[in-house]
Amino acid sequence: MTSTDLFKEVAVVVGATGAFGKAIVARLTASGLGVVAVARTAGTLTALVGDYPGVVPCVADISSDTSIGQIGEVLDRPVRIIVHGPGVAVAGGILTAPTSAMVDAVNIKVGGLLRLTRAVDARLLKGSRLVAIGGHYGFEPTAYAAAAGVANSALVNVMRQLSLAYGPRGVTAHLIAPGPADTERLRRVAADRGAMRGITAEAVLEEMRSESSTGTFTTPEQVAWAVSLLLAPEADAMTGSTLMLDSGRRRGLP
Repeated sequence: MTSTDLFKEVAVVVGATGAFGKAIVARLTASGLGVVAVARTAGTLTALVGDYPGVVPCVADISSDTSIGQIGEVLDRPVRIIVHGPGVAVAGGILTAPTSAMVDAVNIKVGGLLRLTRAVDARLLKGSRLVAIGGHYGFEPTAYAAAAGVANSALVNVMRQLSLAYGPRGVTAHLIAPGPADTERLRRVAADRGAMRGITAEAVLEEMRSESSTGTFTTPEQVAWAVSLLLAPEADAMTGSTLMLDSGRRRGLP
C-alpha cells in the first residue's frame, strides 16, 4: 500500500465513490489519515484517486464474502476508522417492494458491515472506530422506502452488538443516521415520484423539505463532519449509540 506510506494509520471507506463517500474521503484525508477507498467498479475509483492521489483503491463488492479477503489484502497498518456507507435501492413501500430488494438491502447494509469489520479486525487498535451510515428511515418508516427502512433499522441493533463485542478492546461502534440528503440521487427519486403523481420534481422536493423542522436536507459535508467528529477521544462515550443528522425529521421518542 505504497501510496499511504506517509500515514501511520488508515481509514477504510466503503461506498467511497458516492456522494457521502466522496465527502467523507475528503474530510478524512484532510485530517491526516490514509484512506482505502472501496467500491464495486474500478472506473469510479480511478476518478476518485485522481482527486485524492494518496487514496488506495480497492475494488470489492461488499455484498459478497469475497470482499473480506479483497479488503484485507490491501491493509498493512493499523485501521483507525472504518466507514460503511453503501447505498441501497428505494424499492417502494412495504406492500409493493420486491422481497429480493428487501433481502439485498439487509445483505448490503448489515452483511456488508460485518464483512468489512471482519476484513479489518486484525488491524484494529484501541481507539479505533466502527462507523455505519444508516438513515432516519430506520427510525421513522415511510410509505416509499421499505427496503432502506428495514435495513437501517437492523443496523441500530448490529452497532449495539458490535459495541459490546469490541468494547473490551477499546474499539467503539457508531451509527450515523442522516435524513434525506441533497444529492443527485435524491433528485432522481423525486423526479420519478413526481412523474407518478403528475407533479414536478421540485414540488416533491419541497414536500420533503417541509418534513424537516428546519426546512432543509442533510448535506454530504455534514455527514462527513460527523464522521470526523467521532475520531475525537471523547467519542468513546458514544459507543453503540446513533448520531441523528436528520434536520429535525424524527417525531418519535426516545
